[in-house]
Amino acid sequence: MDYAIIRLGGKQYRVREGQTLVVDRVKADEGKTFQPDVLLGEATVTATVVAHERGPKIRIGKYKRRTGYKRHNGFRAATSRLEISLGAAKKKAAAAPKKAAEPKVEQAAPAPAAAPAEEHVKGMPKDYEGMTVAQVSEGAKGWNKPMLQAALAFEQAHAGRKGAIAALESALKAKEEH
Repeated sequence: MDYAIIRLGGKQYRVREGQTLVVDRVKADEGKTFQPDVLLGEATVTATVVAHERGPKIRIGKYKRRTGYKRHNGFRAATSRLEISLGAAKKKAAAAPKKAAEPKVEQAAPAPAAAPAEEHVKGMPKDYEGMTVAQVSEGAKGWNKPMLQAALAFEQAHAGRKGAIAALESALKAKEEH
């Protein structure tokens, strides 16, 4: 990506490398650099304050007819001219520590903890863990009794979704009545 979206003074700007940008006055002095908030983009954005300026004069006039009332006022906004430079990608620097941390988490998890979940999976319908409550209630009508019991045990032990538990219990009652 050759651009980034930054936030300065409550406004968002799309910036590119070497671009000069006129924004509302920033607190940094002329010649100083700072890093604005990057909302979109993989690069580090650095802004250098080139100059503090004032915007064009805006004339404001008030007038009421037949009374002789006329007032004029002017306004010039305080602005800063910034030069933008995009640095190295943040994603590469941040991705390296995450990859190193992931194996530690996997090694720390004991193997016996995974075994009970596999026991519940044996009798359950295919892809049960990814199903929504609506899919469970629709599918429960066609499942056999051992599948329903395994799914109910899984729900009570892990997920605890009230709608799925109710659907499974009612399907089990219907199977027992037949």
